[in-house]
Amino acid sequence: MAGQLINWDLAAATAARLTPPGPALSAAEAREAVESLRRLADASVPHVHRITGLAVAEDLRDSQLLIVDRASWAKANAQGFEVMMAPVLAHLVEKKASELTPAAARVGGAITGAQLGAILAYLASRVLGQYEPFAALAPGSTVPPAGRLLLVAPNIVHVERELAVDPEDFRMWVCLHEQTHRVQFAAAPWLRGHMTEQIGKLSESLVGNVDSIMERAAAAAKSLRDRTGTSANLPSKGAILDLLRDPEERAAISHLTAVMSLLEGHANVVMDAVDASVVPSVRTIRQRFQARNENRGPIETFVRRFLGLEAKMRQYTDGQEFVRHVVDTVGMAGFNRVWESAEHLPTEEEIHDPAAWVARMGL
Repeated sequence: MAGQLINWDLAAATAARLTPPGPALSAAEAREAVESLRRLADASVPHVHRITGLAVAEDLRDSQLLIVDRASWAKANAQGFEVMMAPVLAHLVEKKASELTPAAARVGGAITGAQLGAILAYLASRVLGQYEPFAALAPGSTVPPAGRLLLVAPNIVHVERELAVDPEDFRMWVCLHEQTHRVQFAAAPWLRGHMTEQIGKLSESLVGNVDSIMERAAAAAKSLRDRTGTSANLPSKGAILDLLRDPEERAAISHLTAVMSLLEGHANVVMDAVDASVVPSVRTIRQRFQARNENRGPIETFVRRFLGLEAKMRQYTDGQEFVRHVVDTVGMAGFNRVWESAEHLPTEEEIHDPAAWVARMGL
């Protein structure tokens, strides 16, 4: 019955139906974009190797590179979510066995699948690329053992046109960031299992406390409604974390936040380490891309906050500052100790105090 609680096929189909197709491209233009992205993705790897000093960047054949459209990205993410959520849903079925019937599970699964599809549709028109390591864990999966890197061609073309930047330069810039994620998981083959375990522990705890969390969420929502003169803004990260009173839940959220900050910040550092010899118009791209992120309308800002994307942007900044400080202090070789084991991952406190991580590592 666990597999019925979320209709994953419906989620992917809903996302494909709701997602706009992207910029108008002729067959020749689409073919050129795909060929260009594939070529530049390959060309970016030696630069990632040079900047990071990670030997695994010399050979990434255990994972897959795919140039995809928006619907394919949504389907791939539905598959990844299904793998991550399987233990949680099984735990939920066990906890709520007396309340769940097959018919109720199917109806609820359809509703949840459609809702997830709507979220994926929104994200599918905005994500430029993503390293997806989890779908390979699904039974019978044909995804290579280490996962797959997805580059979303329509979105990359859309942004490069919106910014009016050189397409080849922008595509190389994006590939540097995304290939770095691929290298991270290759350098730390334990990382996927570690993240899956942490997400599973957090989810099981949340499921175990779902009734009390829902009561606290309802009380928080009522408090917001009852306030006079309040805006439509969502609660801050702190307010949301106030719903999680279990120390283990809060610790798990903190740990996953630190890991994501590390991964995103490291990829940004690599992306920005190139100069005009690699990406001739890199300064222009950086300036216009940053300005684009700062000038969003109120509706998109609200949606991004609702989906947690604003927090993700803070992860880019916080993680980037952490990596730069460590590299400036002990060099890239010293920083690369972070990929050796889960014990070497920074805590959320260390993300904001890099010197503490350096001291803990004995560097």
